[in-house]
Amino acid sequence: MTDSPSHRDKLAFTVLLVDDAEDCLATLGLALEGAPGITIRFARTAEDGLAVLDQEAVSAVVTDLQLPVMTGLELIARIRRQERFGALPIVAISAATDPKTPQAALDSGANAFFAKPFSPSAVRRKLEELIYGGDLWGKQESGVRRRESE
Repeated sequence: MTDSPSHRDKLAFTVLLVDDAEDCLATLGLALEGAPGITIRFARTAEDGLAVLDQEAVSAVVTDLQLPVMTGLELIARIRRQERFGALPIVAISAATDPKTPQAALDSGANAFFAKPFSPSAVRRKLEELIYGGDLWGKQESGVRRRESE
C-alpha cells in the first residue's frame, strides 16, 4: 500500500474540534473542510468532546484550553489517561497570555500548541502532518513541537 496523494484522498479521518467560541469552530471548520478525507465533528464543551470520543472513531483532536467547567488541559489529561488514545494527535489552542501555557499544553499531552489568533492553515498543516505521519508541504511550522513517544 502506498502513501501517495491519491491514496490519501481515499482515507477517511475524523477531526474533533472542541471550543466554546462559535467563531473559532467556524474558522477551523472552514480551514479543514478542504483537507483530503477529513470529516469534522464539533463539541462546545470538554464533556461533549469526551462523549464524541466514546462514541466515534476520532483521528485527531483540536481543543481550546479555556473551556467552561472542564478546561482543555484537563480534557487532554483525561484523554491521555486512556491507553487507547495514547497515540491520538491532539492540538491545543488558546488565547491565554501566560508564557507557561504552551509548555503546560505539551506537558499535559498535546502534540502541538497554537496561540490565538492562529493561522488556520498552519493548524491544518500540523493536523495533516500528525494524521498522515509526514508534512505534506515539506516544511515545519515554527513554534510547534511534536510530542515525543514515551
